[in-house]
Amino acid sequence: MPGPDHVTWTHIKCLCTNDDIVKLFIWIANSCVTTGFWPDCFKTSKTVIIPKPGKTAYNIPKAFRPIVLLNTLGKLFEKAIANRLQWEAACFGLLHPCQFGGVRQNSTKDAGSYLTHLVRAGWDKGYKTSVVVFDLA
Repeated sequence: MPGPDHVTWTHIKCLCTNDDIVKLFIWIANSCVTTGFWPDCFKTSKTVIIPKPGKTAYNIPKAFRPIVLLNTLGKLFEKAIANRLQWEAACFGLLHPCQFGGVRQNSTKDAGSYLTHLVRAGWDKGYKTSVVVFDLA
């Protein structure tokens, strides 16, 4: 379901097959970064109310789920800018080595491997670590 701009991801993927349009998209994203301006059209949203399945009565608000649909081009540019900022932060060593959440190439498996490494290093130093319980969501 498209947002307020009525553009779907299928439209974006089709447009991105043209190199000139891709260059235009990159120019727009770069302009947003260099000027520090985020256009109002990227900030608009459309809220759709969807009934939750399996509810016996739909006369209470909890029986519905609101979903906010944002401008598709704005989401594309926001994701591209966020990926570039994360890449720049990693290149310049601005991310803590223990930062796993929301960082590319740092998955739940990486966090588990790091924790296993810490426990084994503790054993090698003579620490009595017997059980470690953690929740990875």
